[in-house]
Amino acid sequence: MVSIIIPTYNRAHLIAETLDSILSQTYSNWECIIVDDGSTDETSNLVCEYIEKDNRFQYHKRPKDRIKGPNSCRNYGFEICKGDYVKWFDSDDILLPNALELANNCFSKSTDVVVSSLEYIGFNKNKIPKKHVFLSQNVIQNYLTGKITYYICTPTWKKEFLKKQFYLFDETITNLDDWDFNLRMLYEEPNVIYLEQELIQYRVHNTSLSHEISKLNFEEVKSELKAIKKHILLIKNNNKANLNILKKRLKGRCKFILREALVQNNKYKFYYLKELLIIEFRLFSFFDIIKSITGFTIYSLFKKGYRLL
Repeated sequence: MVSIIIPTYNRAHLIAETLDSILSQTYSNWECIIVDDGSTDETSNLVCEYIEKDNRFQYHKRPKDRIKGPNSCRNYGFEICKGDYVKWFDSDDILLPNALELANNCFSKSTDVVVSSLEYIGFNKNKIPKKHVFLSQNVIQNYLTGKITYYICTPTWKKEFLKKQFYLFDETITNLDDWDFNLRMLYEEPNVIYLEQELIQYRVHNTSLSHEISKLNFEEVKSELKAIKKHILLIKNNNKANLNILKKRLKGRCKFILREALVQNNKYKFYYLKELLIIEFRLFSFFDIIKSITGFTIYSLFKKGYRLL
């Protein structure tokens, strides 16, 4: 059995397409566990209609003693799931009809995870001409730096592998949570099978959390920086990748965020400057420290000096 675990929050306008795509699977031995993070729209009523159609659907509300957020919902869904395999999914994405069947056919006794490709779609299901890059000879290094990605939905995990992990989703991270989860699983050196077919339609829209960084949502920015710092410490201990490359990624993100904050005259611009200076100091980039302080000062006073950052 495959357990499809879907966290949701106010997605009544989208989740029906997701659930229809699960109903259309050529592989029938699945359960779909939907965990609601406190929706205030019609999500509950809509999902209950699907449960009446098919008892393979389940609807649960996030327990009140759990932290709000999709990661709490995912962890709770895992605790109650009964499948041999686990597929994390989002409530706005779509499984192509043979997705579960093709993934399941790849599993052997030694396989820990099957990772497939996806296609990008817009809000109205129009295809977006963007290639999903997920294959690499140096998976951890390239995943760390964003050259490849699995997202949350492309892997199908063997439950026995996941049960061996110290913890699954970090409930204190709200941005880069899939990056954090997939990397920690990769550090454990799972036996991975890659499936180059596009089995999922991944929806790109302005309300997704991935767009919150460009909007300078302070909590999401802090979450991203926290996730990268977390893996700097993990890599320092496990030596799974080049530590300086990840530090340089953090530096690049801090510079990008600081530039955006300056242009928008964001109230947290001094916080972002501090974060950039700390990472430049740890990289012994003393000339860059001078450039950052100079660029920040000149732009703040004269709206010039942007290039110094």
